Amino acid sequence: MNAEKIELKGLFPEELAQHVSDMGLERYRTRQLIDWLYNKGVTDFESMTNLSKIVRARFDEQFTLLRLNCVGELRSSSTDTVKFLFELPDKRLIESVLMWDGKRRTLCVSSQVGCPLDCQFCATARMGLIRNLTGAEIVEQVLYAQRFLRAKDDELTHVVMMGMGEPLLNFDQVIRAIRLINLDYGAAVGIRRITLSTVGHVPGIAKLAREKLKIGLAVSLNATTDEQRSEIMPINRKWPIAELLSAVRAYYDQVRRWVTFEYVLLHGFNDTVEDAHRLIDLVRDIPCKINVIPWNPIEDARYERPPKKAIDQFVNILSQAQLTATVRYSKGDDIAAGCGQLYWEMERGVK
Repeated sequence: MNAEKIELKGLFPEELAQHVSDMGLERYRTRQLIDWLYNKGVTDFESMTNLSKIVRARFDEQFTLLRLNCVGELRSSSTDTVKFLFELPDKRLIESVLMWDGKRRTLCVSSQVGCPLDCQFCATARMGLIRNLTGAEIVEQVLYAQRFLRAKDDELTHVVMMGMGEPLLNFDQVIRAIRLINLDYGAAVGIRRITLSTVGHVPGIAKLAREKLKIGLAVSLNATTDEQRSEIMPINRKWPIAELLSAVRAYYDQVRRWVTFEYVLLHGFNDTVEDAHRLIDLVRDIPCKINVIPWNPIEDARYERPPKKAIDQFVNILSQAQLTATVRYSKGDDIAAGCGQLYWEMERGVK
């Protein structure tokens, strides 16, 4: 019976070196593989032309080389956003979103196929959880974006774990992917240019703090009372606001990086003057910035996007309290690529 093949793109250098050694090959073969995978961006062993046919055949017998099949690509009319639809080896679909903003080139990656947490304002939640992604499947989203940009003489600068899924519910594979993305030989994205977003999985935040990675942490808060938050984010029934903020304070104490609070504004629900003042009281002792996100409408939802006057008023109240607050108008609204819209309606087919 043949042993199961090993996926190369999910391996750390020392793991890859051990496999190469176990095959009885020279140590420098590890560096050759790394160069082909991450610097030259090849997607098959036959393209590794400085390896003999025998060595290529042996690698092909031992390893797999994951390649995500891009079956859909949508560009926003403003040309500052591209959404990729990827088909995984098991035919499941995930999305990544690439955004241009000045000199920044940011990729929003998925960590799960779907999501189990049922946030009421989020389109992905309607899928439920299908499965976790592997570290290699997360890394390959980044490598695909790099190949896409380098073909245009451009470079990826930032990665955000804000796509489909809750990253902290796929902890081990997400952390593996982050470390691989950060390695100099790999995607080489600086650790401070990687951000993980969570809906507030308290044990996961504590576990992440123990990793002592200097990544950014973004917490999707979205409400100022437990009654409000539990209505739109069922996870709050398990870990209410006070418990969540306690975990965030502990995270800051260990990692010493400002936290970002994301606050999706829903008209008539959480966008009042009273909400703004309660938010100030909740976070004023936490070194943080606040991203205020006007809600991006999805089909059959009962919420509305606030008018500009309400958005400006909310942010001004936060700013007057000396909090760092900005409005994040999501890019790619016209292609459903904005925050909370990562949901491909498969019955409509690939556009």
